[in-house]
Amino acid sequence: MSARLRLVADRAAAPAEHPPATDPLREEPGPGAARCLGLYAKLAAGVTVVTARGEDGPLGMTVSAVTSLSARPPLLLACLRDGSRTLAAVRAHRAFAVHLLREDQQDLATRFASPTTTAVERFAGTGTRHVLGVPVLDGSLAWSVCLTEDVRRYGDHHLVVGRVAAVHVGGGRPLLWHDRRFGALTGPVPDAAG
Repeated sequence: MSARLRLVADRAAAPAEHPPATDPLREEPGPGAARCLGLYAKLAAGVTVVTARGEDGPLGMTVSAVTSLSARPPLLLACLRDGSRTLAAVRAHRAFAVHLLREDQQDLATRFASPTTTAVERFAGTGTRHVLGVPVLDGSLAWSVCLTEDVRRYGDHHLVVGRVAAVHVGGGRPLLWHDRRFGALTGPVPDAAG
């Protein structure tokens, strides 16, 4: 047997000196969903409505997990629930709008969050126009229309990354979500930024 073959045979027979590294977080069962939801409830967030063009008309849903991702290029990240019709429309048409709601738009947020409210009922009475083919709600604090860059599933939600293609910023205070209820900022109202 050549020296090279003996070395390979010896390595195969010998136990590994260093077992493969394990990830203890993946091995642990972790806290239950209720405890995690309790933690998530403590995260304060602006309340947004994400809209998209569906096959039979506009679709939309209330979302509290939206954040800026990059200024150059301008990217937003939104977390949409797995199985939602709005997510399906975002994937199909590769565009969506994000509306940051004003503090007086709790009813709109509740309507777009209700699982029993139809798409037609959600948009009833709201001024809606189309920007780049996407339904945009009138009267929000700010909105952007995004072209879908990426969609990835993580757990029961999908991360949707959109490149900002159009934007409008108005004045007023945002509607906030904290501890499973709506809230608002106090103090002076900032000027509109464009």
